[in-house]
Amino acid sequence: MTRKVTEVTELKNDCRSATSWQRVTAAFNTWRTRRHEHAPPTGDTESPAPEPVPGANTPAASTLWRMRTTVKDEPGSLAALCTALAEHRVDILSLQTHPLAEGTVDEFLLRAPGELPASGIATAVRTAGGTDTWIERADAHDLVDAPTRVLGLAARTALDAAELPLALRQLLGRCTIRSQPSPAGGGRASDGVPVEGALDDTVMRLRAPEGGVITVERPYLPFTPTEFARARALVELDARLGPRVPHGRDVLTLAEGSDITVRRADTRDLEAARAMHERCSERTLRLRYHGPVRDADRYLNHLLSPRFGRTLAVQTASGRLVGLGHLLWDGDETEVAVLVEDAWQRRGVGGELLGRLVAMAAEGGCRSVYAVTQASNTGMVAAMRGLGLPLDYQVEEGTLVITARLGESVSTGAGEVGSTSAP
Repeated sequence: MTRKVTEVTELKNDCRSATSWQRVTAAFNTWRTRRHEHAPPTGDTESPAPEPVPGANTPAASTLWRMRTTVKDEPGSLAALCTALAEHRVDILSLQTHPLAEGTVDEFLLRAPGELPASGIATAVRTAGGTDTWIERADAHDLVDAPTRVLGLAARTALDAAELPLALRQLLGRCTIRSQPSPAGGGRASDGVPVEGALDDTVMRLRAPEGGVITVERPYLPFTPTEFARARALVELDARLGPRVPHGRDVLTLAEGSDITVRRADTRDLEAARAMHERCSERTLRLRYHGPVRDADRYLNHLLSPRFGRTLAVQTASGRLVGLGHLLWDGDETEVAVLVEDAWQRRGVGGELLGRLVAMAAEGGCRSVYAVTQASNTGMVAAMRGLGLPLDYQVEEGTLVITARLGESVSTGAGEVGSTSAP
């Protein structure tokens, strides 16, 4: 369950449940406050080491930088900037221009001598007339030209509705993306947002296809009209294509010999998920949803929506749903959560789901994932440890938050579970 869902859940149950729920919420908010900082990046990101640049003799021979600066919209201004960079032996690998009402924002991909710091580049740009300069380390992935990258993001979005938040993040750089659904009573969360969306400096708001609002925020760098137009085009593409999830599925054989199928799920699985809830014990639902058990069904429509993340479903040979795994986009972070009905626990199903969710997060460029549970949930703790990734633990009044830092390769296997893929 995403943190926003946790924070806004109704507390109109019995007093004992509400008190327990408030303790969990308070502890979670404390952890979130300590963790979330959105200060703008410094001039030098102080990365431990730059990416090796293709063609360089040694990894430290040169460094890739992404830079933005605003120049006057007059002849010779860009030429002066390029001359200043050339004097410091800085090579311009790519350039995009973002016209404004007054002036132009120029976005560069630069290759500079390894000994030249960001402050040296910024000083040269300022001397040549550039203002509001922003610079950060780049890597080899930024060498792909902008049209190719945008077309790739559009193709991924066309295949999978859950890709939209990731595509927006990769299109716009480091930013926070939140989806606000329409109110349950039939009102529209998009009220006040024009059909074409709204851009306000570092915040853009776009109408989601289902009537909600997608908010994109980048506190350290204002959005340009060009970026706003690109983001709006991606959202419009998503709206035209409608709900969609990949149809691939894997048939797995458990160690005991039972066959299960793992596939993507969405809101069409709502009734089957509710039926699984009915077969789960109160303890299992409480460990998953951290609140009053009778509220569990209320979360399903949100959790199964591709707009807020990706969901994996586990089915038996007879077609019964026995497990759900959620990868949820939580602003600029990613949450993982797993629910396996009691009769299928301790068979490796939860570990298989978790491994696949983490692999999808790594593929989407996420640097870490977190799971919110209780200290008594030994099954979830063991599954997180089974990932073989560095873990951070934080405990606040019985609420346990486990954060896994993702490496370059993540195994999707779950120990003794075998896999046979099927299209």
